[in-house]
Amino acid sequence: MLAETVCSAASAAGLGIAAVTAYRKRFLAATRIAAYALVPVALVMTGVVGWVSDIVFKPTVWAGFGLLGVAWLLFSATRLVERRSEGGTRKERRAAAAARGEAVAPTASAPSLGAGRGSAPRPAPQAKGASGGDDFSDIEAILKKHGI
Repeated sequence: MLAETVCSAASAAGLGIAAVTAYRKRFLAATRIAAYALVPVALVMTGVVGWVSDIVFKPTVWAGFGLLGVAWLLFSATRLVERRSEGGTRKERRAAAAARGEAVAPTASAPSLGAGRGSAPRPAPQAKGASGGDDFSDIEAILKKHGI
């Protein structure tokens, strides 16, 4: 009841200020002030003020908010413990991240041709002037440059 009275008084004062502003021939500002002044009365009429005052002045509502906070803290704590236990120590996590970045088979030079055909796999052709290690050196340099 007190909240509704305060809102009604604020609206009445705002409408009075809007009337004085309109008397001074500032109609645009007076219209804007009147619009702001009508908001508290509209909130009272829709029941929002009663709902908010019920939330603010009831201890059970504050206890509910406290329990929501405790639940959030428990969820956060379990997530933190779960993250720390999954990865192990920092050194282990760094080693795992470095291992993921390496190629699966870095020394493989030719794809498998399938042993089920009855013929032995043929060796990959090599360039005449290059040795086996120099075939892909320029490609490897480009890949290393881009961090791949």
